[in-house]
Amino acid sequence: MNVIARVTLVSAVAALALAACGGEAPHAEAAAEPRLEGTPYVVHDTLIVDGFSAAGVAEPLQRAMLSSKLMGRVTAVLVQEGDRVRAGQVLARIDARDLDAKSQQVQAGLEAAEAAHREALTHANRIRALYADSAAPKAQLDQAEAGLARAEAGVRQARGAGAELEAMSDYATVRASFSGQVTQRLVDPGAFAAPGQPLLQVEDGSKLRVSVTAGPDAVRQIRRGQRLAATIAGRPADAVVEGVVPAPGGHLVTVNAVVPNSAAEFRAGSAATLLLPQDRRPALLVPREAVVRQGDLTGVYWRRGAQGGLRWIRLGASQDGMVEVLSGLAAGDTVLVPPGDD
Repeated sequence: MNVIARVTLVSAVAALALAACGGEAPHAEAAAEPRLEGTPYVVHDTLIVDGFSAAGVAEPLQRAMLSSKLMGRVTAVLVQEGDRVRAGQVLARIDARDLDAKSQQVQAGLEAAEAAHREALTHANRIRALYADSAAPKAQLDQAEAGLARAEAGVRQARGAGAELEAMSDYATVRASFSGQVTQRLVDPGAFAAPGQPLLQVEDGSKLRVSVTAGPDAVRQIRRGQRLAATIAGRPADAVVEGVVPAPGGHLVTVNAVVPNSAAEFRAGSAATLLLPQDRRPALLVPREAVVRQGDLTGVYWRRGAQGGLRWIRLGASQDGMVEVLSGLAAGDTVLVPPGDD
């Protein structure tokens, strides 16, 4: 027997002896079933509503470009891009010293108009008494009444000028129209602001509007308040139909749907799709909480008999807390839904 045959025989005998003593191969522990925790969910065929996927963009439900009606130098900008602001918060100020000077003129005019009105009223009352005693002609009474009317009009005009000036003074302070986030800061202190010039942009991203356009046949079953499956930047979301309106410039229809985003899970301006329901078809669904994400990969912890582990799958649309599995699972497989956070 040569050396090679002798070594082979010894190795084989050692392996048989190890098996006889209850030993295991070194890789057997790695192949053991992993200990997984979670609520079992058996995958089964389910009838779902098939749909047409229409593409659009997720935009904030509220977005405002703030400006002023005043012309003047910007004295202060109190926020930076990315800052969270509340409704009514002061964001910027514009120099309004010329309005302060004009305010004094308006106040003086109002005081003069009120004095003229008091004098005209006294004169009119005197002529009315004389006319009642037949001591003054009708023409003199008419003249006194006309003078009183002109004085009253002068008071109203002066008060209107004061209200207009007060409204203009409010434009010297730029305030947030609603609570949200500053997404653009277009001026700095010292810059010159003109009427209507954009100064700041504020967005409220707590709700996003997804607008898509499709043919009339694709939206025939869509109604206001209906829940639709959506994706934003490739991530599943639930949307509620806000309205279905004709699209401008063609024989198409626009569907607007709102997606809650209070946790800022989605970024405004991201690409989005809406699944417009059409016909029913069989599909495999798993709870959304069972999906494990690692980068661009999606998977689930599964069991089938004595086998189990992490299996990568390909997902489709999601709705009402469930997500469709396009490949990677079969009916009868069991996936584990991890326990929720208490």
